[in-house]
Amino acid sequence: MDTTLRDGEQMKGVGYSPSEKLSLARILLEEVKVDRVEVASAKASEGEEQSVANIIKWAEKANQTERIEVLSFVDYTESVDWLNNLGGKVMNLLTKGSLNHLTKQLKKTKQQHLEDIKKTIRYAQQKGVNCNIYFEDWSNGMLSSPDYFYFLVDNLQQEAIKRFMLPDTLGILYPFQVFRLIKEIVSKYPTLHFDFHAHNDYGLATANTLAAVEAGVKGVHCTVNGMGERAGNAPLEEVVVGLHDFLKAETGIEEKQLLYASKTVESFTGYRVAFNKPISGSNVFTQTAGIHADGDRKGNLYANPLLPERFRRKREYSLGKLSGKSNLEFNLEAIGIKLSPEQKKLVLQRIVELGDKKEIITEGDLPYIISDILETPRKEFFSLRSCNIISSTALKSTAIIKLLFREDEKDKGIELEEVAQGNGGYDAFMNVLKKITKKVNYSLPTLLDYTVTIPPGGKTDALVQCVITWEDEDKRTFITKGVNPDQVLAAVEATEKMLNLIAMQKEKI
Repeated sequence: MDTTLRDGEQMKGVGYSPSEKLSLARILLEEVKVDRVEVASAKASEGEEQSVANIIKWAEKANQTERIEVLSFVDYTESVDWLNNLGGKVMNLLTKGSLNHLTKQLKKTKQQHLEDIKKTIRYAQQKGVNCNIYFEDWSNGMLSSPDYFYFLVDNLQQEAIKRFMLPDTLGILYPFQVFRLIKEIVSKYPTLHFDFHAHNDYGLATANTLAAVEAGVKGVHCTVNGMGERAGNAPLEEVVVGLHDFLKAETGIEEKQLLYASKTVESFTGYRVAFNKPISGSNVFTQTAGIHADGDRKGNLYANPLLPERFRRKREYSLGKLSGKSNLEFNLEAIGIKLSPEQKKLVLQRIVELGDKKEIITEGDLPYIISDILETPRKEFFSLRSCNIISSTALKSTAIIKLLFREDEKDKGIELEEVAQGNGGYDAFMNVLKKITKKVNYSLPTLLDYTVTIPPGGKTDALVQCVITWEDEDKRTFITKGVNPDQVLAAVEATEKMLNLIAMQKEKI
């Protein structure tokens, strides 16, 4: 069960619009193919009500209503009526799983809480709403008051409850504890369906989830990118590959869609995935050390079962002070440039020197480094002659560009000038560029990512580095960068490099 839209939204600063929630619910169910999605908390807000209404309306048409779940509360009729009025069919009832929560937060006896739970479940049954049940703070409860948890399960196992859900609410368990506690519970209640819901406070959510599966739980809860309160939840992508690779478990999950879901959540929330995040981080399929690149070249010696192709990605080889000959050769092959052994040696020496200065070197920089080192004329098919970008608080940004285009080195070229508006300076610039490149029969690649780095220290005249990731028509990704005191012009420089790189590729064809 994916709870990105409910528990994942409890991450500080995260909030999905109704249209974003519907889009993510559809991606998770139709593309990624999770079994269920928990989409909201009952009665939270008017916006939440609209989100649930939109999702259920779509689910009814798609025959997916039973796969849409909502966190609900032990309030007899209120949560049930709220969900029932929206057409919802499944509620996840939040109860107290530890004696500490029961006595200090609810200030009730265990018998009183039990009767309240039963009343709510029976009312839901009358309304045609199915119930699963959360035991909030279950992990603390099992460590400090296990008799209380067993009292609840003993007295609820005959009620109309489909799934008994065990949350490590504060992320306090480690895998051996999870295995021991769940093994004990599953052995005691072999006919009941138990889910495990991990939190990542100690960075153990994925390991704990796998331990829970080994112990016998029948369902696990995850979020895309591990989104969630505090340190977040068990990341969907990590749990899926762990189930597939370590436990040899079968799931209905489409691995090739995990990155798509990750990038969508990243886009909607503004929270970037860490570069070293397993599966979806930008660096996790990149080899840096020269010995690794050499081993891959001689026999794929540094590959593990997490092949990038499983997730519609590819292996990359970074350029920097740790690079070896193979790193360079992989990158030269990618852009179709051939050099002699002596030329490679000179270029690699320059790459290592730049890496020592902490410079980021991309595949897109190679033609420029080669040109400088080998003193060969740099091929500039596109040359920016002038660029005027105007931003305003009251109007859309406007860009005016004059660009020189040459079909080959001998061509004197033609100057192309256009103007366009956009939502921001760079958007206006790109809109102009689309007009110009269309005139000379060039199609622009898709912009995949755009990052800006400003050195710390607070200097307003500091150089800004803009790194842009592109995807061409052949689904090949490449990176260009620009450096300028002006943030927009740094992006313009990176884009000018992109134009010349695609022109070089077109020339080879």
